[in-house]
Amino acid sequence: MSNAMATVPASRTWQRHTVGQKLARTALWLLIAVAVALSVQSINVIWEFLWDAPEQMMDMGRRMWPPDLAYYPKTVHAALMETFHIATLGTIFSMVFALPLSILAAHNITPHKGLNLFAKTMLVSSRSVNSLVWALLFVAVFGPGPLAGAVAIACRSVGFVGKLLGEALEEVHFGAIEALKAAGASQTSQILYGYWPAVKPAFWSIMLLRWDINIRESSVLGLVGAGGLGMAMNAAIDTFEWDRVAVILLTIFAVVVIGEVVVTYFRRRLI
Repeated sequence: MSNAMATVPASRTWQRHTVGQKLARTALWLLIAVAVALSVQSINVIWEFLWDAPEQMMDMGRRMWPPDLAYYPKTVHAALMETFHIATLGTIFSMVFALPLSILAAHNITPHKGLNLFAKTMLVSSRSVNSLVWALLFVAVFGPGPLAGAVAIACRSVGFVGKLLGEALEEVHFGAIEALKAAGASQTSQILYGYWPAVKPAFWSIMLLRWDINIRESSVLGLVGAGGLGMAMNAAIDTFEWDRVAVILLTIFAVVVIGEVVVTYFRRRLI
């Protein structure tokens, strides 16, 4: 009887996390707290300005209202058209360069590791640099204006378009390609009649999405001299004409909303 009682297991208490998991979670929270403390220390926050920020925002809002709507036809409309041109040309240029790079990056089309690495390096390099940094570079090369903005948008977009299109090419079902190969089709014919029909919906979706993003990005490139609405905003801010700044901000907001509607409409028609 005593032996039977000795073998009865002790009652267990259910716990959601093991001791190791609890220690890991505690260490993670400590690391986050240390990272936040170091970040606040390194950015040198001027606390007087921070506490005063709500009052300054209220004052700026009073200066912006009512917006100077008469300013739109004089300057903002031309800057808006320039923004559209920058975004559209930049997207088209990016498509021209992204298509061959995506083919070189897709290992099932280009089974050469050296070419794959070269293409992926170019795509990563494009994505790793912000469009404002590209704009600063090309303003120094071409001078201030929309040309620098269009080239900056193109250089930034190549990596985005090329990466997504390359991944779409790699996911194409191999059955149709195998049939074309068996029929003696050339590499070009395989791309045109095998890969392209399969990735065409993804291609148009990627291009429309990138154009929508480029509309937003080109709106601020003018802050560094690359044309568009950003240049008009920068001029209005420098002269403290906040009612004109309000008109430009409302225009950017309207452009983003309209761009979203247009992209959604064309995606439904094309895909």
